[in-house]
Amino acid sequence: MEEWIQAHKDKKYLLAAAGAILLIFAIIAGCAIGSSGGSKIEITDSNRVYVRVEPGMSGSEIAAMLIEKGVIDSKLKFTIASKMQGADDKFKTGDAVAVLISGKVASAHFTIPEGYNVQQIAKRLADEGLADEKKFLEKARDYAPYPYMEENQDANFRAEGFLFPDTYEIATDATEDDILELMTSDFDSRLTPEMRNRAQELGLSIYELVTMASLVEKESFHAEDMPIIAQVFFKRLKISMPLQSDTTITYLIGAKDDVSIDDTKVDSPYNTYQNYGLPPGPIANPGMQAIEAVLHPADTDYLYFVADHDGNNFYSNTYEEHLAIVDQVR
Repeated sequence: MEEWIQAHKDKKYLLAAAGAILLIFAIIAGCAIGSSGGSKIEITDSNRVYVRVEPGMSGSEIAAMLIEKGVIDSKLKFTIASKMQGADDKFKTGDAVAVLISGKVASAHFTIPEGYNVQQIAKRLADEGLADEKKFLEKARDYAPYPYMEENQDANFRAEGFLFPDTYEIATDATEDDILELMTSDFDSRLTPEMRNRAQELGLSIYELVTMASLVEKESFHAEDMPIIAQVFFKRLKISMPLQSDTTITYLIGAKDDVSIDDTKVDSPYNTYQNYGLPPGPIANPGMQAIEAVLHPADTDYLYFVADHDGNNFYSNTYEEHLAIVDQVR
């Protein structure tokens, strides 16, 4: 048993806090774990494994995930080792460190706000010295580890929309692929079975859900507006009206205070003034509130909305009402 514990101490683990959820970023000096003689560990080339640990999970549950990832080969031995290390039966935030951290790993934090797109994420990571901006963008263009990250030849990035906005802690030697894996796995774990089922009830694929949520995220300055704006977009889709979202234009031409008439004439599949339906893909990475707003839109009959310069939205049912409000708030 002591040999097993010591062998696993040769592996370095980094606990990464992402809100109330914990991510173990396992930096494994080798992942070819043999079982001859019970628990022989053969060190090969470097590898990284991501395991999500939620506060309150038992050591047994954590062990099951580590086995699935190929990090350990014995659930019983891990549980015994946990108890020998003095860990409680239920892990609290930080308790997993006592069991899993045995070597110090240099780490860094980064935070991605709701509504950031891939290009903004790449720039922030580059500014903080955590990634090469150009390489991150190249990787994000085709990165799609989950089947719902659909391929659309008109979409700019396969990863767009699925890099969950959150605060992360990573090893300072993490690669662009590591960061993409961390953020997409975070998104996937937050998308509960209930949410997936609700999307099906609404006739939405996960890709469509995230695309719609990205529009809602970018159009909303206040959380209470999100379900109403989601309802407006659903209604426009139902009556075959263009979504006419300025946010899809700014995604094309860059941020600006107001979208001009000429801007709405730009030739692009992302132009929701010139094209019907959703854009080819998400235009940003939405937070959970925007996703929930799409899954549970408000029960209103609005068809138009406009925001003043303070971000307060005003809604109307007819185009005439909308124009009158625009004259007042703009």
